[in-house]
Amino acid sequence: MAQIKVNDLSFSYGSSFDPIFEHVSFTIDTSWKLGFIGRNGKGKTTFLNLLLGKYEYSGNISMDWPCDYFPYKIHQEDLSKNADELMEQWKPGVESWRVMCELSELGVDAELLYRPIRTLSFGERTKVMLGVLFAGENDFLLIDEPTNHLDQEAREIVKKYLAGKKGFILVSHDRDLLDACVDHVLVLNRATIEVQTGNFSSWWENKERADAFATAENEKHMKEIGRLKSTMQQSRSWATKNENTKIGYDPIKEHDRTKNARSYIGAKTKKMESRVKVFEQRMERNIAEKEGLLQDIEQIRDLKLSPMEHYKDRLVEARDLSLRYRDADSAVFEGLSFE
Repeated sequence: MAQIKVNDLSFSYGSSFDPIFEHVSFTIDTSWKLGFIGRNGKGKTTFLNLLLGKYEYSGNISMDWPCDYFPYKIHQEDLSKNADELMEQWKPGVESWRVMCELSELGVDAELLYRPIRTLSFGERTKVMLGVLFAGENDFLLIDEPTNHLDQEAREIVKKYLAGKKGFILVSHDRDLLDACVDHVLVLNRATIEVQTGNFSSWWENKERADAFATAENEKHMKEIGRLKSTMQQSRSWATKNENTKIGYDPIKEHDRTKNARSYIGAKTKKMESRVKVFEQRMERNIAEKEGLLQDIEQIRDLKLSPMEHYKDRLVEARDLSLRYRDADSAVFEGLSFE
């Protein structure tokens, strides 16, 4: 299949000071089963909307294939309709027999297509929408959190179904789903974007190794910077102290000092100052090498919760409490006591 090339992409929402994407470039293949990974708020759904052409951006996104997005929108007035009536609105040109074939792979009866949407469970709606999504041809599919609101059995069915497909981007926080269904990952790190071959677990293993190396390198550079700073300050102190001896001296304590000593002291000071400059250059080099080492390491902050003390030990007390709705035959509860 073809490639999607993103070149120098920048985008930010008008109400935000911080850009979502800034001068981003990468390439993905439309035949991949691509897992899209990143923290909440990093821009995963935003990028899908950029592929769909919903927002204006700077830079260039080059692709030859149309995109389709899951989940399809269901409006309030659509709840009384069935999927057979809505599928043309969801995916123009889709053929019913192809949808039925996809539904059979998902283990559900085509009868679901003719039931009102409001009567379908979340799992049934997901399966119907996935059947419509994959019933087309030559589409690159953008799948956003397909296992939300599904029970374990439905999740397993969706996972098995997607594992047999290709040509999609899958956004999910379900690690098990990503491990089973993807062969490449597109990762929104804290400061960079990367594309890797493999699934979630292989990427996570690589990330842990890279983070450990970056942390060790950062500590090494910090120690070297501290050592250079200490040596530089000592050399600068010596140079200043030495320079101050050029003017004014005690003839009793320095009775052997000659007139030529002034030029000697100046030369010695200049040599010490040169050493200081060398230390400064080495320190700047270490700082430059350290820069960016920790840019993609997630910082976990401690969360501290302090319980507030109330001025009363007992907040609520109920004794022999009963509740009955008006015109009801029986009470909701009777004789309830708690504190």
